[in-house]
Amino acid sequence: MFKILVINPGSTSTKLAIFENENLIISKTLRHDSNELKNYQKIVDQYQFRKRIIEEFLEENGYSMNDFSAVIGRGGLLKPIKGGTYIVNEKMVKELMECKYGEHASNLGGILAYELAKKFEIPAFIADPVVVDEMMPEAKLSGHPDFERKSIFHALNQKAVARKAAAELGKKYEEVNLIVAHMGGGISIGAHMKGKVVDVNNALDGDGPFTPERSGTLPLTQLIDLCYSGEYTYEQMKKKIKGEGGLMSYLNTNSAIEVQKMIDNGDEYAKTVYQAMAYQIAKWIGKMAAVLKKDVDAIVLTGGLAYDKKYMVKWLTEYVQYIAKVIVYPGGDEERALALAALRVLNGNEEVKHYS
Repeated sequence: MFKILVINPGSTSTKLAIFENENLIISKTLRHDSNELKNYQKIVDQYQFRKRIIEEFLEENGYSMNDFSAVIGRGGLLKPIKGGTYIVNEKMVKELMECKYGEHASNLGGILAYELAKKFEIPAFIADPVVVDEMMPEAKLSGHPDFERKSIFHALNQKAVARKAAAELGKKYEEVNLIVAHMGGGISIGAHMKGKVVDVNNALDGDGPFTPERSGTLPLTQLIDLCYSGEYTYEQMKKKIKGEGGLMSYLNTNSAIEVQKMIDNGDEYAKTVYQAMAYQIAKWIGKMAAVLKKDVDAIVLTGGLAYDKKYMVKWLTEYVQYIAKVIVYPGGDEERALALAALRVLNGNEEVKHYS
């Protein structure tokens, strides 16, 4: 029986979970008041504070670090790496602390796992961070050498549901071709070919379909004209692409639930906008079907929008079911995905990777 501590840091919270093998024993979300965090100039400066409250959580629930077989944290911003479970080493911690590849709350995951585990000589892991890059060389070419397509996506959830779908199909992940659409505040659509995500839109920087709050791929000339119009600052233009785009720009809300209520109340414009988002998602699924040469075992819909069976799932199924069977796994249980990643290594079912 392996006991695993899972650490998932967010900007204003730290989600913790304890698993025995694949079974969740306890979970808790520790919320951090803005007054607690304002004294820290950078996110990584918070690690001692967060480490202390994790230790308090363990003590309150009758656990010590000696009880655990491994600790796994949510992976942060690192250099592009292959998918899998990585042992946290000093080089990784140094780069996360320095924010060498960018600053994000998830950087704390590897740092906290390492700091908690090292004294007790138990392994600290991360798994499938957003920077997983398994793209084919031809997928990286954008059309101009000054612009390289980047792989930044919901790798943890995409890989987790892909494994689950493969098992449902009676196969291993490395034996199937899948299209996975993670649909949340950001939307990423990946072509999974025999265990590798060979193409995916950059869900962080605005590539792909529009989302509840992101504009997605825009008409380039119009975008350039607006940038040089003198009407908007650099920061305002970035907000148009991420934060104030998508549903937010059309309907003044980033809540799909609110949009569904608007449609239920007869708002035809809201319905058109929401269906346009489904239409764009479906087009990107179609692109990934082309990448896989239509050899697709299943299409997997996941993330928060996959809870909407009345509209989103229904529309998408109508658009893409001719390609392959549609499987729906709503939400994104990151803590379970992390625990299972650690368990695969502890069981000897997956070889741990080393960051170098």
